[in-house]
This record gives sequence, structure tokens and C-alpha cells, in this order.
Amino acid sequence: MKRFSEYNPIINFMFYIGAILFGMFFVHPVFLFVSLAFAITFHVTIKGRESFRFITGLIMFACFLAAINPLINSRGEKVLFTYFGGRPYTMEALLYGFAISMMFVAVIIWFSTYNRIMTSDKFLYIFGRIAPSSSTVLTMTLRFVPNYKNKIIQLSNSRSSIGLGISGDKKQKIENALMIISSLITWAFEGGIVTADSMKSRGHGTGERTAFALYSFEAKDKALLILIIVLELITLICGIKGAAETEYTPKLHIQSTNSGYFVVGIIAYTLLLVIPTILNIMEEIRWRVSRSRI
Repeated sequence: MKRFSEYNPIINFMFYIGAILFGMFFVHPVFLFVSLAFAITFHVTIKGRESFRFITGLIMFACFLAAINPLINSRGEKVLFTYFGGRPYTMEALLYGFAISMMFVAVIIWFSTYNRIMTSDKFLYIFGRIAPSSSTVLTMTLRFVPNYKNKIIQLSNSRSSIGLGISGDKKQKIENALMIISSLITWAFEGGIVTADSMKSRGHGTGERTAFALYSFEAKDKALLILIIVLELITLICGIKGAAETEYTPKLHIQSTNSGYFVVGIIAYTLLLVIPTILNIMEEIRWRVSRSRI
């Protein structure tokens, strides 16, 4: 048994296709709850206690968005109260706000785990042979974001250590910030020149690109990939057949949970989203048991 991140990158990528796309398009309350619940549990299995502050902040922000949605969209039949000269605050708009907020939080959490699981080498492993130049440029671009962030912190700390930190009046703060940005741009240009020279000296672009990866595709990987694809197809078919059909405004209509397509769809969707959590929990249990025998 392995953690979800230790499986072949194709499996990781196929899972996130279903988790993120279904999470964005299914606004049925039950589907939203399942997506949010397993996104949170998977995030916790990855980051542990560090995830609670992140998730709590997202949920509080989502509740705020849900509460202000009826102030923007007043469509609905059941008026809870009126404000600003009789403008209605409707239940349908409030429920729609909660649905969109739940979707937003779930997708953000899925993307957060995606950034932790799908590293740049995995991305290159999947798309390196299909679109080598594009995948290389995209990977390098995504790498610049954390690099720039770390460099800004390093420059700021260095200037603070010699008494030139971002402090004082507004003019000094602006001057110090501009100096940091100037140093960052200079460092970025120098790094780009070094990278270009390094790629040229290694013969980049002079012949057919080769690829090396430590990832293998074992029998367990094949079985898990087939399971994920089957569950995604079942969920997609049930979704097309109206399993998650929902309308909040102007009239509330939610697909009945007694529908056959709904039952099959929600079971397949739940089994799909619970896969990484189960794998991580089982591996953690196996690891703790093996340590206790030492």
C-alpha cells in the first residue's frame, strides 16, 4: 500500500480532473457536501494540523460571501426580510450563495492539494513527450512564483539586518520597496541568462528530446487508474442524465434523492473522492503499526 502521492502521476492527474471539474459544475447540495467533506479530509491527511487554520479561514470567508449574495442578487420567491426601501432578501438567493460558496471552498482546497501532489517533475512526466517545449516553459514559469517569493523575503531580511528594512514614514517604505523590486528584477534577469546558457550548453533544442523518470506503472497503478476512470464515467453519465440537476433562483428546484441516477451518481462520486483519503489513512496506519513492532 502506498500514499496517493506515491502512485503514478497519471493516476494523480486523472483523479484531479474529475474532482475539480465535477466540483465546479455540480451544485446539488449533496454533491457539494461530499466534495467539500472529502476535500477537507484529504487536505488534513496531507498537512495535518496546519490545514485547520487554512480551512477555517476559507469557511469563514465563504459564509461571508453567502450572506452578501442576496444583497446583490435578490431573485427568489420567499422573502426573509426587506432592506433599503423594500429591497427583498430572499431565501433562494441565500441558498444559492451558500451553494456557490461551498463550491468555491471545495475547489480551492482541491487545488491546494493538487499543488502539493502534482509537482513539476510529475507534470513533465505526463506532458513532456506530448508537448515538450510548452510543458518545460509552463513548469519553469510555475517554479518562478515560489522562487520570487523566497527571494523577496531574503532581500527584505537582508536590508532589515543593516537597518534598511521597510519601516519609517511612507516615503522610506516606498523607497525601500522599490529597491527590493529593483534587486529582484536584476536577480531574475541574471538567472534567466544563466538558465539560457545552461540549456544551450546542454544541447537543448538541437535534437529529439529525451526524458527520464523514476515513476513506474505497476499492476496496482493500472487497477487504480481503471477504477478512477470507471467512477468518473459513471458520475459523468449520471450528471448528464440530471442526477445533480439544481436550480436555486428564481424558484428553488433540487433533484430528488430518490432518483436512480442520483443514487448511482452520488455513490460513484463518493467512492471517487474518498480514494486518496483512504490510501493515505491506510498507509499511515501501516506505518504506525510497523513502527510499534520495532
